[in-house]
Amino acid sequence: MTETATSELDDSFHVFDTTLRDGAQREGINLTVADKLAIARHLDDFGVGFIEGGWPGANPRDTEFFARAQQEIDFQHAQLVAFGATRRAGAKAAEDPQVKALLDSGAPVITLVAKSHDRHVELALRTTLDENLEMVRDTVSHLREQGRRVFVDCEHFFDGYRANPEYAKAVVRAASEAGADVVILCDTNGGMLPAQVQAVVSTVLADTGARLGIHAQDDTGCAVANTLAAVDAGATHVQCTANGYGERVGNANLFPVVAALELKYGRKVLPDGHLREMTRISHAIAEVVNLTPSTHQPYVGVSAFAHKAGLHASAIKVDPDLYQHIDPEQVGNTMRMLVSDMAGRASVELKGKELGVDLGGDRELVGRVVERVKERELRGYTYEAADASFELLLRTEVQGGKPLRYFEVESWRAIVEDRPDGTHANEATVKLWAKGERIVATAEGNGPVNALDRALRVALEKIYPQLAKLELVDYKVRILEGVHGTQSTTRVLISTTDGSGEWSTVGVAENVIAASWQALEDAYTYGLLRAGVQPAE
Repeated sequence: MTETATSELDDSFHVFDTTLRDGAQREGINLTVADKLAIARHLDDFGVGFIEGGWPGANPRDTEFFARAQQEIDFQHAQLVAFGATRRAGAKAAEDPQVKALLDSGAPVITLVAKSHDRHVELALRTTLDENLEMVRDTVSHLREQGRRVFVDCEHFFDGYRANPEYAKAVVRAASEAGADVVILCDTNGGMLPAQVQAVVSTVLADTGARLGIHAQDDTGCAVANTLAAVDAGATHVQCTANGYGERVGNANLFPVVAALELKYGRKVLPDGHLREMTRISHAIAEVVNLTPSTHQPYVGVSAFAHKAGLHASAIKVDPDLYQHIDPEQVGNTMRMLVSDMAGRASVELKGKELGVDLGGDRELVGRVVERVKERELRGYTYEAADASFELLLRTEVQGGKPLRYFEVESWRAIVEDRPDGTHANEATVKLWAKGERIVATAEGNGPVNALDRALRVALEKIYPQLAKLELVDYKVRILEGVHGTQSTTRVLISTTDGSGEWSTVGVAENVIAASWQALEDAYTYGLLRAGVQPAE
């Protein structure tokens, strides 16, 4: 059996993560054993108390995970939890193969799912209400006798309570009296609202005396609120998933729940200093499951502390707390200023400070930048998603309208050749001047933009070897409103990395190639600026 992780926290409140089981049921997530091990390490680093690893014996992957986790992970904060069901009707827990697989997993804690809705007992389990209670008692007692800590998930509890409250409470009593440490009330269908959850949890706690937990699905968009309502009513165990992953629309999101408990309730649920790791952990887990991190997720999204309106920026310049409910550094995030046609002077000044460009309190300069941004955004540019292009614009205005130049483009062209065999050839030629030298370079690519990128790289790499590190990592095209069809204005956003950071640039033109060229020029110029290369005089 795995050793229990040591924790500086007491047992009075549990943060229980079920990303590896319930979260893995989200459409589009398919975790390998290596993925599950990686996520378990991240969750342990975060400091949750319990990590539900899956259902050993139900599938080979989960069985392998428990075997490898015991050998490969030195849990510092979390205890590993195996999930399974109560014994079969008419059998004995000591002889049930599924119960034996739970014990064989070596997990020190076992969560049992039990039916608490009378119709589910009769229609799904096809047994009597009394036999279901005995299945709970027998399985919990047997696992306790084997030295395991037991939690019981009362599936469909709130729906069952609505249909037959006395029976739902009888299941809670049976589990608690048999030795379950916590009985978790599950909103399996996700249909509850906070006031309803609080009322039910309060009543069940008073009537049973059991230690209660909450497991909320997010079908009404209230999973986090329902979880906190249960805590208000006396629940001391919360079950969540990283980033709210889960079946259908998901589960209660671990990160806003933990942040609310720590920062709003003043309840210590993580080891000291670990809340500051929250944004990093959220994004790391998103990378493992191969889903783009939600930009607008509370607390940890890149937009969680992003400010766009000029009115907000003016207030933030005086005191950031005026438009932020917490200091973003508390959760490992940062404040960002977005510059758009909504920007005022304060937005530009704060953004300049963020980018390290000193505007020196020059009101005329700031006003010029504001008008330039508004004029360009009217033409289709967007700077809130293209910080690098905005910084180049800002530096141009600081230099009195003189653009930052590392090379001067004479011309470029891209050719797409349609061949008789149905294939296409893409070739680009660029002619430019750099450090007094005229350069002509031609390259092929898997598309006209890729060919232009390669030709520009061929032309400049000998003069600027720093460009060898640059790599385009994302490319987005949007047709803007206005003239429809092939004459529409096109906006292109390009994301580029040098291996240690990433930046975005924007281009707008009447055709996608010209817009892409603008964004490429900015990407290369910013990359050289970032590398510390001095621009041409």
